[in-house]
Amino acid sequence: QVQLQESGPGLVKPSQTLSLTCTVSGGSITTNSVYWSWVRQPPGKGQEWMGAIDAGGSAYYSPSLKSRTSISRDTSKSQFTLQLSSVTPEDTAVYYCAGGQRVSGGPYDYWGQGTQVTVSS
Repeated sequence: QVQLQESGPGLVKPSQTLSLTCTVSGGSITTNSVYWSWVRQPPGKGQEWMGAIDAGGSAYYSPSLKSRTSISRDTSKSQFTLQLSSVTPEDTAVYYCAGGQRVSGGPYDYWGQGTQVTVSS
């Protein structure tokens, strides 16, 4: 059974870089045809796909966030990481990692439980 777990700080100051890690257990992040994504949901709004990384390590980004987003991975730890730079209070959201067979937009086969990130001074 594949399980995902997000980790990282719950509070980030404006203009700083948000960094979150997703640890995958029970499966491999190098499995072909699986895209490992970051999805967020701001309060009162719908889910937003941020980006993904594929089995070969290629990253894909939402056009609206591309200039501020970086996704990388550590295959030895079965982890993939999100970095979002120059954060503002509008980046406050629950952040999820997910895995599925489409590069963006789901549906997703695997979900983490989500982690709340608040951007505030």
